[in-house]
Amino acid sequence: MSEAAANGSADGNGGGAPARMSEAYVINSGAMRLRDLPTALRPREEMERVGVQNVGDVSLLAILLRSGAQGVNVVELATRILKKYGSLTGLASTSVAELIQDREIKGLGKVKAQTLLAALEIGRRLHLESMPRRQKIRSPADVVAVLGSQVRLLDHEVFWVLHLDAKNNLKGPPQAVSQGILDASLVHPREVFREAIRTATAAVVLAHNHPSGEPTPSADDIRITRQLIEAGRIIDIRVLDHIVIGKRVGGQGAEYVSMQEERLVPFTAH
Repeated sequence: MSEAAANGSADGNGGGAPARMSEAYVINSGAMRLRDLPTALRPREEMERVGVQNVGDVSLLAILLRSGAQGVNVVELATRILKKYGSLTGLASTSVAELIQDREIKGLGKVKAQTLLAALEIGRRLHLESMPRRQKIRSPADVVAVLGSQVRLLDHEVFWVLHLDAKNNLKGPPQAVSQGILDASLVHPREVFREAIRTATAAVVLAHNHPSGEPTPSADDIRITRQLIEAGRIIDIRVLDHIVIGKRVGGQGAEYVSMQEERLVPFTAH
């Protein structure tokens, strides 16, 4: 495919009439060359016309991909990728190897896969950079907001400790203290409170994810939480909450469960 063809595509994922027209072209075009599409439906021209913030996901992916594959134009390739992974978040959770070996997405080579995942990683890092340095943790939703962008991409359990000062300001980035199945051997009070003691932390909030998407705490989650609360009392560091983060499926279900809000465990008073 020529560079001229690579520079144009249609948007099948944005809002409004242009996006719907674009989708129709993608579905019905077969091996239509991109230069045969109306100029208004080509992503680069669309981005110049409406601004990058108003361009749909398919067009953004098509711009990054630059070209399609044999028998598949770049818009169709971008559409297949987004359809397979459901969202940009779903795409970001995969790997280069998985992308290029996926039989449902033919024609996606190593360079294209690297480009897509690099762009999504830049977006994740921009989000982290934009977080306030002295962010106050007022609620479980604040904890989920701090961890959300990285939690949703994980396919294994990670246990974090958020260190707070006396006014519940976050003292630094969340600290991952264990990875893998959550049990007492992996989440030991020594590891959980080591950094808190070193930095004279007043209180901590505990959090971990359930990759299955179901955030309901298990019996082990509750038992370990009780142990950590008791250890915190001994060293005079308050444990304010333990939040289990899952994933909504199709917009349904809870994204997280706060053990403090659900009164599953008697936490240290705020």
